[in-house]
Amino acid sequence: MATSSAHPRPRPASSPFKPHVEPEVEDFTVGDRVSHDSYGVGRVVGIDASGATVDFSGRTIRVTTPFRKMTKL
Repeated sequence: MATSSAHPRPRPASSPFKPHVEPEVEDFTVGDRVSHDSYGVGRVVGIDASGATVDFSGRTIRVTTPFRKMTKL
C-alpha cells in the first residue's frame, strides 16, 4: 500500500498537530558572503541544483540544500 503526499488530508482547525511546512530555501549566488553556524564566515564559489560550494578561509565545504545553518550576510 503506497501513500501519496501530493494530496495531503485536510486538517480540522481544532487539530493539535501542526501542518508540515516546507522549509524556505534561501537563494545564493556565486560571490555572496555567508555565515555558517559551524564553519563561520565564507564566500560562495559554486552553485548547483542540490547545494553550494563555499570557501571558508581556505577550507572549501559543500553545503546541501535547504541551507538551514547558513545565512547570507
